[in-house]
Amino acid sequence: MIHVTDHALVRFLERSGALDVEQLRRMISSSLERGRKAAERAGVAEFAICVDGLRYVVEDSTLVTVIADDRDRRRRRR
Repeated sequence: MIHVTDHALVRFLERSGALDVEQLRRMISSSLERGRKAAERAGVAEFAICVDGLRYVVEDSTLVTVIADDRDRRRRRR
């Protein structure tokens, strides 16, 4: 069986027309804008925005990764 990388999967979705990647990019960027402005006011360039069980890691106004927010999962178990 051929392993399909995340990169290849995203490119397939983008180029096959199954997903409008640029629209999704704009949506994510827009939804993180309030957190970016708060970080900017605080003079912070590297920060994380945690929402709905996900942690959006931002460095120098660039979203570099999205990971599961384990803190959120622990709160739900209590």
